[in-house]
Amino acid sequence: MFRTLGGGDLATNQTKTTHPHALTELCEEGNRLYADALRAGRIARTDVEAAPCLMEFALLHPDPDDANWLRAVPPSVALAQRLHPIEREITERRRLSTHLAEVFEPFLALSARVNESTHAISVLEGLDRINAALDLATSQCRAEVLTIQPSARHPERRLVEGLERDKPLIERGVRIRTLYQHTARHNPERLAYVDRLAYVDQFASGKAEYRTIDELVERLIVCDETVAFIPVRDDRQVALELRHPGLVRYLIKVFEFMWDRAVPLSAGAPYETAPDGITDIQHSIAKLLVEGHVDEAIARRLGMNVRTCRAHIAKLATALGSGSRAQLGYLIAQSGLLDKDQEPGR
Repeated sequence: MFRTLGGGDLATNQTKTTHPHALTELCEEGNRLYADALRAGRIARTDVEAAPCLMEFALLHPDPDDANWLRAVPPSVALAQRLHPIEREITERRRLSTHLAEVFEPFLALSARVNESTHAISVLEGLDRINAALDLATSQCRAEVLTIQPSARHPERRLVEGLERDKPLIERGVRIRTLYQHTARHNPERLAYVDRLAYVDQFASGKAEYRTIDELVERLIVCDETVAFIPVRDDRQVALELRHPGLVRYLIKVFEFMWDRAVPLSAGAPYETAPDGITDIQHSIAKLLVEGHVDEAIARRLGMNVRTCRAHIAKLATALGSGSRAQLGYLIAQSGLLDKDQEPGR
């Protein structure tokens, strides 16, 4: 649908090699050798001939004491070198965005006075129009942004776009609260994105908070209790911009309901194994199975891929002694596994 809380692709320093690729897609051999070099502190030149990308991306540098060896560049240094040109581009684009917002601000105010009710619900078609509306809303935001972001793996470009939008908000002192599914805790790209904003937050008066919950349905962005964005189609090509006060207040209440039941991202693993050997995530899957959802729908709602979802279903079937999918639903219903959902306070 729309970007996480921005455009531009990461610049990559590709040269013509036998296996050119982006830095975020290091070949398997490159991953292994860089990890070995980090563990040992250095690695023989001859060992890295199969992965010239390590030198191209400046992940290794010559050992000053021995020309036959290469030393590993710390990941934090390599990351900073990659982020510097991106942040420079982000700053320039933000400057342009602010200028455009200033140009159109008097017209927006005039439009609102002419007929405020006609703009309560706007249909946004196409990513360009959706992102332009999001850019405008966040550039005008002064207090708080609420976001719900299902934890599917996103292209690196989309995470850079999110950084482009979130970083200026925090620098202006805007509070950001974001909900992910529990599976975000095992998503390295998402964790790196959160760490980067946490670093920015150290030097700003804003506050970025992240929590996870087992199940989310769809994306949501709310700015300053005045405008909300929700998707219309699964392909994220159509969205609704909502400015009706009643609708926005309702969506905020939905967000707060889930926020109160979510777990801070920094609070460790939320999944626990019960005495019967069934984990919390498997409990969530069991509930959705009984409700009649197919594997693909369950995986989407819990923010995992279908293969992982089916692996959990297999473990659940083993724990309950089920020999078939139909029998599994019956055994879940008879086991009392879902009874705690009916307990007061849940």
